[in-house]
Amino acid sequence: MRILFMGTPDFAKESLEKLYHSGHEICGVVTPPDRPKGRGMKMLACPVKEFALEKNLLIFQPERLGQIKEEIIKMAPQMIVVVSYGKFLPKSILQIPQYGAINVHPSLLPQYRGSAPIQWAIINGDSITGTTIMKMNEKMDAGDIILQTQVEIGENETTGQLWDRLSTISSNLLVEAISQIQKGQATFIKQPEEYTLAPMITKDMGQIDWSKQTALELKNLIRGLNPFMGAYCKLGQKKIKLWKVDLVQELDENAEPGTILMVDTKKGLYVKTAGSGGIAILEIQAENARKMSIQEFLRGNKLEIGEKLI
Repeated sequence: MRILFMGTPDFAKESLEKLYHSGHEICGVVTPPDRPKGRGMKMLACPVKEFALEKNLLIFQPERLGQIKEEIIKMAPQMIVVVSYGKFLPKSILQIPQYGAINVHPSLLPQYRGSAPIQWAIINGDSITGTTIMKMNEKMDAGDIILQTQVEIGENETTGQLWDRLSTISSNLLVEAISQIQKGQATFIKQPEEYTLAPMITKDMGQIDWSKQTALELKNLIRGLNPFMGAYCKLGQKKIKLWKVDLVQELDENAEPGTILMVDTKKGLYVKTAGSGGIAILEIQAENARKMSIQEFLRGNKLEIGEKLI
């Protein structure tokens, strides 16, 4: 199959790599323009572009897809494959390839349409998610389902860990879907009318509200924002991020949420939450410091029972 690939992060790179090594002809790669990143604000290529450069693939980085419409027509792709590209494809682009455009979406559509399905599945405490290969239309993640597979979420699994697993599972499912389409064996199932959304994750979502969020809600939030942003609160006047916690039950139910109830270099830092019980902080990051275990953190920071996180 002659494929025009569109994508951005490492999740998409694995699909591109799988297609490339499966013998498909990648006639071009479309990815967003380079953006400045990090403290030095250096212009850095995304993972998809890095792979394309390594394999000497033709690269396009338009601000809008309409800018390269004529180039796409000249390339004559049989199919467009889109994985975490981040932009809508207009009808004029979708109609160019013989087999249209297909998309990899890491959820069990119609659940979690939108930009952050992996994060929301964990934040909401789901035990099951999956990945979907669909034929694209002009609506967001609303096209016909070609293939879909279900995946269990571990109770302590983070977004980063699930991201990596779904990246591999999705790339394999993508190759299978293209094979079925080529052989004329693919089925196209319309999605139900009812659906849920997975909107973009924003920084303010990471702020912990000890007075309202239960221990389980906090654990899921912390897992869901690990490693891409991190959930945070304040210790005194300094911001801290929490990267790993566990649930603890028998805590003083009369203590105010956010109160430190145990400081133990082996068991962790016990903090009361809303509702019953609380959390044991196991991995933490102080302001302007690196991520570390709670044992290492407590060796350099003296905390007292009764202090409050806000």
